[in-house]
Amino acid sequence: MSKSVKRVRAALETAGLPADIRELGETRTAEQAAAAVGCTLDQIVKSLIFRGTESGHVRLFLVPGGRRLDPAKAAAAAGEPLGKADAALVRAETGFVIGGVAPVGHAAPAATWMDPRLLDFAEVWAAAGTPRHVFPIAPEALHAVTGAVIRDVTE
Repeated sequence: MSKSVKRVRAALETAGLPADIRELGETRTAEQAAAAVGCTLDQIVKSLIFRGTESGHVRLFLVPGGRRLDPAKAAAAAGEPLGKADAALVRAETGFVIGGVAPVGHAAPAATWMDPRLLDFAEVWAAAGTPRHVFPIAPEALHAVTGAVIRDVTE
């Protein structure tokens, strides 16, 4: 098991949550992940990372797999303009590689927002530290463990 997956497992267990991490094989898109776990597209949690252009730090947005992030809503939520977060910044601040960023187990705390559409489900699925690993979680538990601000950030 990779160090990244171990960090996600530890974060879930520390929060008293089930750590039912599953290896799916390579799932590079939300559509592929939904098909692999047998859920709807919006039950896949996309962890979208941006760089705050004023703060220089990562900003994490948790959005449903079938929705697109609205850049203006995201910047308004973050309180600063957002730019692309390069691989080095993502790795340094989250501890994960792009494509496998989990919503929990970050190397350093990240300001996080969660789209309310995710709360419409009993269970959602999020990346568990690699592009091949995911875990199911109740959206309310995801909200609690990440400390995310609930905010409409999608188109």
